[in-house]
Amino acid sequence: MADRADRAVHSRVFAAASRFAFDAPAEHKGGLFRLPAGAGPDGWQRLSGGLAPDAQVRAVAVDPSDPNRVWCGCEDGPYRSDDGGDSWVPVELPGPYRTVWTLVFDPNDAATLYVGTGPAAVYRSTDRGEHWELLKAAAIRERLDMGFPTRLISLAVNPADPADIWAGVEVGGMMHSTDGGVTWTDTTDGLEALAVEDRWKSRLFSDTDAEGMLDIHKIALTTAAPSSAFIGLRMGVFRTDDGGAGWHSLDVGRFSPLTYCRDLRVSPHDPAVLYATLSDESLGRAGTLWRSDDVGATWWRYDREGFSAESTLMQLALSPTDPDEVWCATRRGDVWATTDGGHTWIAHPLPAGGRDIYSLVCG
Repeated sequence: MADRADRAVHSRVFAAASRFAFDAPAEHKGGLFRLPAGAGPDGWQRLSGGLAPDAQVRAVAVDPSDPNRVWCGCEDGPYRSDDGGDSWVPVELPGPYRTVWTLVFDPNDAATLYVGTGPAAVYRSTDRGEHWELLKAAAIRERLDMGFPTRLISLAVNPADPADIWAGVEVGGMMHSTDGGVTWTDTTDGLEALAVEDRWKSRLFSDTDAEGMLDIHKIALTTAAPSSAFIGLRMGVFRTDDGGAGWHSLDVGRFSPLTYCRDLRVSPHDPAVLYATLSDESLGRAGTLWRSDDVGATWWRYDREGFSAESTLMQLALSPTDPDEVWCATRRGDVWATTDGGHTWIAHPLPAGGRDIYSLVCG
């Protein structure tokens, strides 16, 4: 394992940073950062070339059919680069929604790209971002007031069925389409119902104990369970096997003392393998990385020697070419990488001002 641990990472990595709150300190500038393939821990580049110096970037995605075409999502809409991030052009979306929180490609069709915004809305392009449509039926009932607009923070297209699309709202719940986004079903009632149990009650800013169950962060879909959906949220990791009518916990608390889940991913190399970031809370002092090899039935601690995330673990990035190369990032701006399957880790902190990492991508 030592030769793998000592080698330079081979993935190019993008990290999107933003401010957690409007009253964040001035030195928390946000921005989009790139670490070239083979670069060392201090090799991060702050990207501009059309992006504002203090751009609040919350999403980034690389076109799976063209690694030079990169997308990022900002407060004023999406931006596109055709040269790997050196220069950027703004992309106009039809309709009133501008602040982009997520960008995702259809795994079945690289020409199809979805954008989720705040306030919560879904846009789609089927021609690699040249033209866009607002999916007007993508809406769920407002159940609580958090003091800020809800945002559509996660989108997922079923790799086994491109018509099967899921969307998660922070803080608001889940919705599901089985016809490619033409119609949507609000699948939040089953999540809300779980909050009758004390262990699933959480109230921070609203007037309902179901707040924690509606605080969606990430959706994961896998061909290993093509009729199911997995979600990471404030209260842990949950699964539905009936289109969202009912949800049940994967009980990650049986394995981890920390259960606040910010990111949840399926391995691109094995559909039975899931990764989850588990922390103490949103503005936490501890973050850990866990892996399941049996589609979420059991979990084991993946971060080991040299890893110390004294902050909420916000994001994951999995190498599309090497199953042993995994990246993760914290709220305070630390980025960690392993090239030997989690045995050893190297820190790659973002430059000063880069923190609150909302998106991390290898590609």
